[in-house]
Amino acid sequence: MSLDLARIRAETPGCARVLHLNAAGSSLPSKRTLDATLDHLKLEAEIGGYEAADQARDTLDGFYPSIARLIGAEAGEIGFIENATRAWDLAFYSLDFKPGDRILTCVSEYSSNYISYLQVAKKTGAEIVVVPDDKHGQIDLAALERAIDKRTKLVSISHIPTQGGLVQPAEAVGKIVNDAGVLYLLDACQSVGMMPIDVKKIGCDFLSATGRKYMRGPRGTGFLYARTRSTSQIEPIFLDNHAARWTGDQEYTVLGDAKRFENWERYFAGVIGLKVAADQANELGMEAVWARLRALADGLRARLAKLDGVTLTDLGVVKGAIVTFAVKDADHTTLKAALRGQGINVSVSTQFSSRLDLKGRGLRDVMRASVHVYNTEDELDRFAAALDSLIRR
Repeated sequence: MSLDLARIRAETPGCARVLHLNAAGSSLPSKRTLDATLDHLKLEAEIGGYEAADQARDTLDGFYPSIARLIGAEAGEIGFIENATRAWDLAFYSLDFKPGDRILTCVSEYSSNYISYLQVAKKTGAEIVVVPDDKHGQIDLAALERAIDKRTKLVSISHIPTQGGLVQPAEAVGKIVNDAGVLYLLDACQSVGMMPIDVKKIGCDFLSATGRKYMRGPRGTGFLYARTRSTSQIEPIFLDNHAARWTGDQEYTVLGDAKRFENWERYFAGVIGLKVAADQANELGMEAVWARLRALADGLRARLAKLDGVTLTDLGVVKGAIVTFAVKDADHTTLKAALRGQGINVSVSTQFSSRLDLKGRGLRDVMRASVHVYNTEDELDRFAAALDSLIRR
């Protein structure tokens, strides 16, 4: 399936204002997603929040099958959560860690996740094991297999790290972890909306994702996938009267599906906006989106490789839509600000986000340009020329 670029750009208001290469931070939403979100907020203002939710019930209920279709899940395995970090937290902190339990993770792991490992290790006596990278800079599958033992409680990795184009071999990891009978938590914050995701093929027990990045949904939205077969008996660390029912004076009953991880109060306009964004991704076709993003990212890397003083820093056998690089003798934050002054949005990833990876490679920080389907070859030329001009000053 081919993508209608002209139509995609026409339906993305931000394309007329900025050259946006920061989809890995927060992408430009479509007018359809924007309108759906704003229309519900207006309806709340006109008739009341509860009443607006009642009126939009069919659309709100449609959120679950829309997300499920996007990742190959069942509707009952999806819960709306306000962001990817909180979705990840709800899965991780609901596990009952004990002294000696082992948490296996990867070198490129995200800081928020690793801080959670440290906190749980401190409180429970669990052990954190960082599986080394292979020669390509991705998790070493043989080392992972050797590291799993009877004490391993969880394998938890980020599918695509925030600080580079690396795509971890999530499906191969899943096979190893499933064969060992260990729980598998996948942080798919960057990968959902960027590439085809099939949770059944990956074999993860939990998957967390955000709306604002490659899904092109509203900020303040995300979801958690919880595989029924392996997680149905896991009780969330937090419960309210949406996630559970008060069935007796001294009794409660937890919901049987992934809605048990939700809160009663949520961003209803955001639920609708994220549903529309998921519908659009499904309509475009993730295979077509993935092909387009890889072509754009590879083209950007080729352009940057020709610039004096620029070193590409992406790792992995498979590289995604996030392109990172270092500029010799330059302050990356200053460069980012100068580019923004020209209407070009990029980001800077620092050791704050992934200490083990960047510190281990001797990188204080890297510049990050992340493409999406609305970007064009002409925009990549403009960005490369602008960056070159700033470097030469």
